[in-house]
Amino acid sequence: MESMKRTITALKKRLKRISKKTVRNYLLLVVAVGIFFVGGMFVWFATFKIPTLDSFEARKISQSTKIYDQTGEVLLYDVNQDIQRSLVPFESISRNVKNATIAIEDRDFYSHNGIQIKSIIRAVFANTASLGYSQGGSTITQQVIKNALLSNEKILSRKIKEWVLAVKLEKILTKDEILNQYLNEIPYGGALYGIEEATQTYLGKKASDVTIAEAAYMSALPQAPTYFSPYGNHKDRLEDRKNLIISEMLRNNFITAQEADAAKKEVVTFKPKEPTGLKAPHFVFYVIEELQKKYGEETIQNGGLRVKTSLNYEIQKKGEEIANKFALENEKTFNAENAAFVAIDPKTGGIIAMIGSRNYFDKDIDGNFNITTAHRQPGSTFKPFVYAEAFNKGYTPETVVFDVKTQFSTNCAPENLTSENGCYSPENYDSKYRGPITLRNSLAQSINISSVKTLYLAGLGDSLALAKKMGMASLGKAGQYGLTLVLGGGEISPLDITSAYSVFANEGVRNPYVSILEVTDSQGKMLEEYKANPQQVLGRDSALKISDILSDNVARAPAFGQSSYLYFSNRDVAVKTGTTNDYKDAWIIGYTPSVTLGAWAGNNDNTPMEKKVAGFIVAPMWRAFMDEILAITPSESFPTPPLDDSYDLPPVLRGGWQGGVSQRIDTISGGQATRFTPKETTKEILSGGVRSILYWVNKENPRAVGQNSQNDPQFPRWEYGVQRWIQTQGFIPEVGQVVPQGFDTVHTLENQPVISLSLNDSGYGAENSLTLAPAIQAKNPITKVEYAIDGIPLDTKTTLPFSVSFVPADHEILVGSHLLTITATDTFFNKAVFEASLLIVSQ
Repeated sequence: MESMKRTITALKKRLKRISKKTVRNYLLLVVAVGIFFVGGMFVWFATFKIPTLDSFEARKISQSTKIYDQTGEVLLYDVNQDIQRSLVPFESISRNVKNATIAIEDRDFYSHNGIQIKSIIRAVFANTASLGYSQGGSTITQQVIKNALLSNEKILSRKIKEWVLAVKLEKILTKDEILNQYLNEIPYGGALYGIEEATQTYLGKKASDVTIAEAAYMSALPQAPTYFSPYGNHKDRLEDRKNLIISEMLRNNFITAQEADAAKKEVVTFKPKEPTGLKAPHFVFYVIEELQKKYGEETIQNGGLRVKTSLNYEIQKKGEEIANKFALENEKTFNAENAAFVAIDPKTGGIIAMIGSRNYFDKDIDGNFNITTAHRQPGSTFKPFVYAEAFNKGYTPETVVFDVKTQFSTNCAPENLTSENGCYSPENYDSKYRGPITLRNSLAQSINISSVKTLYLAGLGDSLALAKKMGMASLGKAGQYGLTLVLGGGEISPLDITSAYSVFANEGVRNPYVSILEVTDSQGKMLEEYKANPQQVLGRDSALKISDILSDNVARAPAFGQSSYLYFSNRDVAVKTGTTNDYKDAWIIGYTPSVTLGAWAGNNDNTPMEKKVAGFIVAPMWRAFMDEILAITPSESFPTPPLDDSYDLPPVLRGGWQGGVSQRIDTISGGQATRFTPKETTKEILSGGVRSILYWVNKENPRAVGQNSQNDPQFPRWEYGVQRWIQTQGFIPEVGQVVPQGFDTVHTLENQPVISLSLNDSGYGAENSLTLAPAIQAKNPITKVEYAIDGIPLDTKTTLPFSVSFVPADHEILVGSHLLTITATDTFFNKAVFEASLLIVSQ
């Protein structure tokens, strides 16, 4: 036992010696590695070349970003083309510019030695937390080093070089020399480098003469020249940054409180942007802004990107010419001095034209402002989205509502037909009331009262949700709007709503709009490439119904005439106009399956136009541009939507407004109609009284049998309007006639024709003539035989022998199995349908 204790004690002492030795060895290793690392760093630092003034003359060569149209051949803009740089001595730069720059960029510039340790520590912590390289903590000295000598790589080694060289630069240049270098080299937007070039271009004065406010504007630009450009769409943010700089100048005692207040109130006028080698300017700067969000300002300015966009420059040129021509005419005739277009390919989402004003360089109308991305009330162009949701809910284009004076506010009595004191009883644009009207005619003629009722039936929340899914995400929540939403009560940009209309054009499929097809870097490496992301956001049937209505010239003729600018005799074009109640905006959006074109007319400053509807103001220029586009666009037709004409539907959903009780008889036999009685010989008599739609159907489920919405809060209001209309019209409702005792004996299963046809199971050659000669047995003479392949009509025969011959390849009937349908009709409209598989082979 004692021997074992001695052994354990000895073992412990040995392990202790080994442990101490191991720890000592590890410590020596760590110290050696540390010495080696520090020594390596010192050697590395020692290899840095000390910059001299000559070094800055041999600065980095900027590789300019180039933006092309969809062909990749038409250069729209070279970001750094014709670089403009004017070097001025330090004493020729206003004290205001120097103070403003230091206040916003590096307030401790004159006290640090080139770097700010606290900024570096803050940046290290921020970047470590984000696992990225988002912050750099750069001083003005560091920015001079980076801009003149180093790459833009976001790696630690480059940052360390920047720190070291900044400290060294401070030893060979004075603070004033460094600040002078910064102000003469920094980019101020596009091809402008240096403060002198910036003040001359933007303000029309020397850098030595700028005011405090002007200096603040200039000092706001270097952080993001594209975003804060006074020629861009973010002037409000530029104003905010200018005011921030003035506040920082006050905080640093560069100016007095009185000077700060005066500077914030000072109105600075910028020179109009001079025309340059710039094509499609609104679109180009829209693209640059998109690039800036992805790659940063520095990469755009100097990264040598090659950008291929979606723009069709030939179409763009035509649009610019037309916008300018018609806007000048509208200015004289309608007090509408500006115009805008946006065209989108609905099959890809590609923006093929973007004209943000009649003339980008026209300072009198603030022409550089891009109307296509600005938010305005869309007027009646919003209505199709409400009707589409109604179709989703089960309503049909032939559903009838009453266009009669109606009080919609539940806080007001039904007989109070005003819009005062919180009441809401809207007017139609022509102050006329049509009585019963189908949803088809209501939308085609843009009738307000019936559209408000359609919104109520469809549901405000659901209609808004559908509009957002289709591309109008900027719309607010349902609580922000009332029933005025259908009349354009929200605000949306022409770009967004034109993109949303593209969903109708593309049969319910949304392709988000896109401006950039591909981006490559200076080495030709692909940085991004367009990939389609289609989504079915609207039912195909609902989309086809909207297109069918908006292209129905007969339905809209009572409002627009038979030969309006909206009518195309040889093309399927769906179109909708819209005018805001205050006449500040006139819209028109139209589309084919291949292109969607939105147009806007009005004034950038929101002053009203003459009180004319969009059909007069904006339709002519839209038609002129659409004609140009259609001339180079394939001719395509909208598919025919399915018919909702089943007698299983409530009569009000099928166009019947005279009553909700249906009695049907066969006009040939005189008996009650049966399921075999064709529509051609069916007569329907409605009774039960003329009532509003809420009397007959369940608002939430209009196709449900035996349900209604008579307990709905709107029911007494709608009923009041209908009954008032009946009285003013002297209308006498029909009474239900006596129902015949018997049933239709002419149209029975036994009286239907029978078709038979033998087909070759081995198939028929695609290039060979094929004859189909069906045998038809019928009690009554056959008057018509129709043939279809895969649902597509092939031929119709009206005389014996009713056979048909054709070559499958001539009708684009490809090799494979197809559905053959033969329909035979007799003199009393009894029908027989034969279906079979037809095999087409290559030989």
